[in-house]
Amino acid sequence: MPSRRAVLLTALASAAAAGLPLKASAAQQKYAAYAMCYFKESPERSDDSFALHLAVSTDGLNWMPLNQNDPVATPTAGSEGLRDPFIQRKQDGTFVVLATDLNGRPEEFVNRHIHVWDSADLTSFSGYRRPRLHDMPTHSWAPTSFWDTARKQYAVVYSANNGTRNVFMVNYTTDFTTMSEPEVYFDPGFHVLDGYVLPYDGAYYLAYKNTDDGNLYVARSATGAPNSYETLTGGLKQGDAIEAPILVESHSGNGFWLWGDSFWPANGVFYAWSSPDIGGDNWSALHLRDFTAPISAKHAGITPITKAERDNLVDAWGAPRWRRLKSYNYAQRYVRHKGYDARLDPFPMELPADQQWRMKPGLANPDGMSFESMNFPGHYLRQVDFAVRLEADDGTAAFAESATFHAEAGLAESSWTSFRSHSLPDRFIRHADFLLRLDQIGPGSDQTTREDATFRITY
Repeated sequence: MPSRRAVLLTALASAAAAGLPLKASAAQQKYAAYAMCYFKESPERSDDSFALHLAVSTDGLNWMPLNQNDPVATPTAGSEGLRDPFIQRKQDGTFVVLATDLNGRPEEFVNRHIHVWDSADLTSFSGYRRPRLHDMPTHSWAPTSFWDTARKQYAVVYSANNGTRNVFMVNYTTDFTTMSEPEVYFDPGFHVLDGYVLPYDGAYYLAYKNTDDGNLYVARSATGAPNSYETLTGGLKQGDAIEAPILVESHSGNGFWLWGDSFWPANGVFYAWSSPDIGGDNWSALHLRDFTAPISAKHAGITPITKAERDNLVDAWGAPRWRRLKSYNYAQRYVRHKGYDARLDPFPMELPADQQWRMKPGLANPDGMSFESMNFPGHYLRQVDFAVRLEADDGTAAFAESATFHAEAGLAESSWTSFRSHSLPDRFIRHADFLLRLDQIGPGSDQTTREDATFRITY
């Protein structure tokens, strides 16, 4: 699989050859970051949270959860839970949040209302309400919205069953309180789920899931009007089962991303594609090492924000007190403790906190670092006979020496990190059979060994 850099260079070259625009749209040029909203699920439900969560990113690919990955808002009416949140920047620059009124994991539920909040800057939420969208005996899932320039109204698009099949319905509004009568927005003649509309360059692009074949697609409309879309792409799929597409324009002018949320066999694994041209059929899958979604995140929404808005969000909600360590050559795996062994396990995992580490100044040398477990406070990663284990700090100098490491440029990729042992300075942390240990790694070491000892410090 090519690196993200190679993918983007190839995409940019193709775009230039085709005469495609490489510059971000005027609307995007003022933005320098992104906000993500989501709810949470974990394999054994220990980290489930049917409430609003937020994360931020400067590159649109690697995300930092806010508020310690705890909720920033929780519904107080209806089911008192939410799924599938979406953030709309309104014409006045403020925000509105929409979400499915659904608490838990029911397969089918009649819900004619959605949750709505207003927010000036996403640091607080007010005006909570539950507008009714329809009177049909069906659901109102995954509400998204966009500004319809011709109507001078917001279109609220959501998944429902119209009595024949699963389609997208739409209601129009100016205030997300009073809704027009519902009408069919997109019915291609087969079941669809999870519509996401991105206005761009005077046109409207709709990402959706075809539930008959399980793939994601992108369609285009010149007007954004109901039943005016034509599908542009072939089916897109990563993982065994995928849904919840998100279309995002890069503010750096690198084109567009399409995200999807896999739910089987592992639930809550995000995948992504990139394209230099949203109006074409040229989407390249990104490698898992090129992006990192928040822990336990599900069915997200992404909106561009300014640097000041991003900084305000971090100031208001706080950055995580923990980090994760992502493997370079097994990018779906993260360092965690299990039975006091340090190992690489695939994400998602239980307990999610097993992969969270407080990165503290080194116990033996403050120029280094020590890894304290979030869910076993006072326990640190240390080497014992070259094996890396989680053990309680006994306060001795020997423990401090064995639990201190020095971060260096990644042995396989300099933008990543490798960790040299403080007590055995010719050895690095690496994985072997997915267990962590210390091995001697030098200029003559092979590429696989160097990749085994390379990690990304992420959230």
